[in-house]
Amino acid sequence: MAKKSSKTPRRTSPSKTHGVINGAGEVVEQPIVSTIRENYMPYAMSVILSRAIPEIDGFKPSHRKLLYMMYKMGLLNGGRTKSANIVGATMKLNPHGDSAIYDTMVRLSRGYEALLHPYVDSKGNFGKFYSRDMAWAASRYTEAKLDAICNELFRDIDKDTVDFVDNYDNTMKEPSLLPVAFPSVLVNANTGIAVGMASNICSFNLREICETTAALIRDPDHDIKSTLPAPDFTGGCQIIYDENVINQVYETGRGSIKLRAKYVYDKSANCIDILSIPATTTCEVIIEKVIDLVKQGKVKEISDIRDETGIDGLKITIDLKRGIDADKLMTKLYRFTTLEDSYACNFNVLIAGVPRVLGVKALLEEWIAFRIECVRRRTYFDRNKKADKLHLLRGLEKILLDIDKAVKIVRETDEESEVVPNLMIGFGIDEIQAEYVAEIKLRHLNREYILKRTKDLEDLEKEIAELDEILKSKARIKTIIVKELKSIAEKYGQPRKSIIIYDDVARYEEETVEIPDYPVNLFFTKEGYFKKITPQSLRMSGEQKLKDGDEIIQELEFTNNCDLLFFTDKCQVYKAKADDFAQTKASVLGDYVAAKLGFDEGENAVKMVVTKDYKGMLLFAFENGKAAKVPLESYATKTNRKKLTGAYSDKSPLVGLLYMPEDEEVLFKASSGNMLLVHTGLLALKTTRSTQGVAVLKPKKGHRLFSVERYKEGTFTNPKRYRTASLPARGALPVSDDSKNEQLSLI
Repeated sequence: MAKKSSKTPRRTSPSKTHGVINGAGEVVEQPIVSTIRENYMPYAMSVILSRAIPEIDGFKPSHRKLLYMMYKMGLLNGGRTKSANIVGATMKLNPHGDSAIYDTMVRLSRGYEALLHPYVDSKGNFGKFYSRDMAWAASRYTEAKLDAICNELFRDIDKDTVDFVDNYDNTMKEPSLLPVAFPSVLVNANTGIAVGMASNICSFNLREICETTAALIRDPDHDIKSTLPAPDFTGGCQIIYDENVINQVYETGRGSIKLRAKYVYDKSANCIDILSIPATTTCEVIIEKVIDLVKQGKVKEISDIRDETGIDGLKITIDLKRGIDADKLMTKLYRFTTLEDSYACNFNVLIAGVPRVLGVKALLEEWIAFRIECVRRRTYFDRNKKADKLHLLRGLEKILLDIDKAVKIVRETDEESEVVPNLMIGFGIDEIQAEYVAEIKLRHLNREYILKRTKDLEDLEKEIAELDEILKSKARIKTIIVKELKSIAEKYGQPRKSIIIYDDVARYEEETVEIPDYPVNLFFTKEGYFKKITPQSLRMSGEQKLKDGDEIIQELEFTNNCDLLFFTDKCQVYKAKADDFAQTKASVLGDYVAAKLGFDEGENAVKMVVTKDYKGMLLFAFENGKAAKVPLESYATKTNRKKLTGAYSDKSPLVGLLYMPEDEEVLFKASSGNMLLVHTGLLALKTTRSTQGVAVLKPKKGHRLFSVERYKEGTFTNPKRYRTASLPARGALPVSDDSKNEQLSLI
């Protein structure tokens, strides 16, 4: 039995080491830094470089392996084959399960409809990208081949245009990139999530991309927006054009593009038919959200909603109640559901093995450089092939001078291995030419055959000279690329599917949505609960139900169409409509505001401000004796923002917040007992929300300002005692009579 050590084990920082138990039961300390470097970093790099991020040809490795294997199977021009056959063959390049490979093929297929220009011509049930629940059939039931546009992916692949590498078990070669003849990286959408980074590339119209790329080749300063106005999405949804966002995406590769569903109103059936939805959502998500809105009472105009997607494509039907304005209802649904959604662009692409986020123009420039190299390598390959043929024909030309001599040399050579050397000596040709001559069939040793083979010598020389000129001129290569792009655009181009909305109809504000307006009583409690009760319900109710220890700190009479601003102890304000809260009764606790509006962890509401027109001002009082007067309109926003940071200064704790329609007298109280009456007209109005304000009350050493409240006439016997001509001031201690009045006023 091993003897136990009497030494105390050495303690180490948990952030630097961790224990690894080996087979013998011994715990060995291993630095976490080295573990991450040796184990996690290779995994992260593998995901980034070999799985999730597309390269300049527009494909991830899984896409490229699948398409190349289909090309090797002869599925570019032949008939379809079972998808299971394709999946099985692809395993030679992609060592993953059949499910992962088949899922990849489904997303590239015509039937799935996720791509503007599908690469896989499919037959059978391949599901739909706009449906979460519409599953595709198993691979044994479906068939596929390469779509016609794949001719532009593989046209030059056998001409040394790209590098080939070994597959995972070194049994065959596969291309590191595909020599795509058009910028496929921007033509079809691509999404990937790696470790610590992601990629989300939207699709553009093929004809527009080809035209833009050709224009950029001719003029590097070309304005791409003139030929490429916006992305194009396969679902055919509407794009809400925002010039600033488009500029941002084109310049940086990042930005959020707003998409909106298209609909038609069927007057005879009194229903709305939604015929396209944003590429970021599904039918099921939209239907579930609409049903939820109806249950909450936020949408009362709908009598039924159903999915009528069929052979003709996507269709969501919404039945309306009588007298409902379809356009106004859709405006509300755009606001509350993903019928209007944002596509977050992140053009992260691997360039020479390095992930880079590039704008549209920069990405096209990288593709042009890649394509120039492909065409150069193709031209060099063709030139060498023609040069080799010319070399052989040069040897054949010399045989023409004396065919009989060639026959004599062959007949008089005793050993077969000496035929080639003897021909080399007899005609002054090299070994390659001699081998070619020696392999000529006997039937071809006639003058006619040899003349036919050698009459192309002059044409070959001209073609080689032409190819040499192309190799020397980058401008000639660019001209070839432009011609190819124009040909592809004419052959495969199609009209835009997504409509671009430029006019102001696309811009709607929250106020455009009709909100029913009626009198309500609003209650806000110390613990952060909110109640909205109608006057009729309030008259019929009994005592207000509250949590133990809770109390109502604000009670207001207003209307349902008003804004609620909840200021929190984290210097933030959350905005909502009174209509966002359901009507309730006095006998229930109400809505917990922090949960309803999604407060940050540990954040609490301290004050509720109610307004319709954002007129008036807010007075913030801080422990250090300062006060800030900010116009309420500083909190009005043109967009539907629900949360504003920097609602007030965080330099000193907030002790009080007052909403004032106009300037009035307020009473500041210090912990020392000093009181100061100040008319807020003395305080300058600051438009910056986070202003620190101005010094109002000077607390005694060791004391602080602890409250601010409106001054009520009659509170003090002699109010002049507490007023001052200048600020800041220390205030005055209350006399006995004022103390009594003050106590009475607080009850």
